[in-house]
Amino acid sequence: MKLTALALITLGIFSMNTAHAQSAAKGKTLYSRCISCHGDNGEGKKSMNAPRIAGQYDWYIYSSLVQFKTGERKNPDMLPFIKGLNDSDFKDLAAYISTL
Repeated sequence: MKLTALALITLGIFSMNTAHAQSAAKGKTLYSRCISCHGDNGEGKKSMNAPRIAGQYDWYIYSSLVQFKTGERKNPDMLPFIKGLNDSDFKDLAAYISTL
């Protein structure tokens, strides 16, 4: 019984990691929208008042993107870049950015 539970947990973790990797790959493509302000590696650009996003947790990036889109968090510069993106895109972007 314990062995079966351990095997199921291990498979679940592997599946989550695989899904996260696939999501990050999609996010890398979407990240091309972000490079002009946040830089190739998420280092940010002080001259544009664009913060460093590299090293942030995926949940934080995702939450921030949702808040920008809903208007809960204000930044008019972000709106043109996220306007056409959906929740799945936000998750993919967050997965990728969290790897930077």
